[in-house]
Amino acid sequence: MPPELLQLVPGRAVPNSPQPVRLYRAALRGHTPTQIEEHLAERGWTNSWRNGISPFHHYHSTAHEVLVMARGQARLTLGGEGGLEVQVGEGDVLLLPAGTGHRNDGSSADLLVIGAYAGGRAWDLCRPEETDVEAARERIGRVPGWGKEPV
Repeated sequence: MPPELLQLVPGRAVPNSPQPVRLYRAALRGHTPTQIEEHLAERGWTNSWRNGISPFHHYHSTAHEVLVMARGQARLTLGGEGGLEVQVGEGDVLLLPAGTGHRNDGSSADLLVIGAYAGGRAWDLCRPEETDVEAARERIGRVPGWGKEPV
């Protein structure tokens, strides 16, 4: 199934990426958290975690991130303040290229997200109000590609 491609514009406070966000709707619906982690690892997406999505704008300048909605639903803003609003639900998979801003604007009480990083790279947490965006752009430029798509 081809993903939805969501192109975000570079911002002054959030770099975003020239590469679009990829949204695979319901691609892993019905998979358990363990099955999701195994699926991602087989495709080179490791260093995984289980939790939710932070309720503040942030991005990662050292890694591409994948977010899988294992359970529940959420309303997200992508790209920073005034960015693209997206509704995601169980089984949806978001591939966020390094530098892509994201924030949880509200979610169901049962939300469970599985996150992982291309090549298991170490990730940082950049908040627009605390991060030198030009230094972040330099780090983003050094992040290698992700190899296989997560789905």
